[in-house]
Amino acid sequence: MTDSTFHPSETRLPLRAALPFWLSLFMIPLVLASAFLGGFWVIVPILAAWGVFATLDAALGLSVDNLDPQTKDSALVYHRLITLIWAPLQFLMIFGLVWYVPRADHLGVLETYLVTVGMGVLSGSIGIVYAHELMHQKNKLERWMGDLLMNMVLYGHFRSEHLLVHHRYVGTPRDPVTARYNESFWRFYPRVLKGCLLSSFRAERDMLARKKLPWWHQSNPFWRYWGLQLAFLVLAFLLGGWLGVLVFVLQAVAAIFQLELVNYVEHYGLTRKHLGDGKYEHVKPRHSWNASHKASNWFLINLQRHSDHHYKPDRRFPLLQTYDEEDAPQLPYGYPVMTFFALFPRKWRAMMNPRVQAWRKKYYPEIEDWSRYNKLRA
Repeated sequence: MTDSTFHPSETRLPLRAALPFWLSLFMIPLVLASAFLGGFWVIVPILAAWGVFATLDAALGLSVDNLDPQTKDSALVYHRLITLIWAPLQFLMIFGLVWYVPRADHLGVLETYLVTVGMGVLSGSIGIVYAHELMHQKNKLERWMGDLLMNMVLYGHFRSEHLLVHHRYVGTPRDPVTARYNESFWRFYPRVLKGCLLSSFRAERDMLARKKLPWWHQSNPFWRYWGLQLAFLVLAFLLGGWLGVLVFVLQAVAAIFQLELVNYVEHYGLTRKHLGDGKYEHVKPRHSWNASHKASNWFLINLQRHSDHHYKPDRRFPLLQTYDEEDAPQLPYGYPVMTFFALFPRKWRAMMNPRVQAWRKKYYPEIEDWSRYNKLRA
């Protein structure tokens, strides 16, 4: 369904069209309150990011309207602005807390830990999502913003892995990020941490080799990733000493954990048909789980319209299309609820395995032996 309210011929979409996606800004005062006030406030950012939006999803339902995918970038000024301002805002938040927390005598050990996790919720559920949007753009400034956000959580190689490996090999055994059928999150998580790092480095190395350059050539983006991460660690030490470094690292760990939880949900059990000779069918909307839940799509800037993102990776987030069950498999809940259930393998399998089996029967009734698609090799 296309929303007829806006057209690509318009000079600029009105601010009201973008405002729901600016809800993420409310996380900033909540994280600040958790650090300044302590006590109950230390869990408020965590509850707000996932509990509140899960509740709003239940109350507001689905959004099935689509903007015209031909809408020009010039019409998306207010949508793009939130992703552009987030990197400096997150930088100030993280390193402001790195300076403040070691000096906050009112915060106990548990409170300090939860404040740090709350900061990781902000840099993970918002910062990494925005970085994902930015790294897909051709504009160098936006790509740099994406790099800054990813390296603020010590996961800079994600850009190389995502663009060179995940989008190319999604739904195949060569993609570490595609969660296999029956694979629990707790098995997926250590596998993907190792697999993403190795596959991203190999991808960049191989690109350089095709240009007859060694992996250590200055154009290898890993030098940028390592340089930025080292600079951020040094800055954390200068601002907060070793406790400041610990705060910085723990928020990064919390952010990465959320990222990989979402990655686990997005493609669980979905595979592309093998055509022989190592070739697979083209990526289609059916190869990613789709979710049209309104509130969590506001919070995650339409990340849950993941079926369209893999089908058309160059589309900016406001233009991502949602699909019904005829074209893409549907998650029963938005990511806030699905990532919670992903932590409990037995509950997850009971919820998702029947859906994967139904997906197989619907799209690939001719395949009788799925064993080759279930191998856990990266």
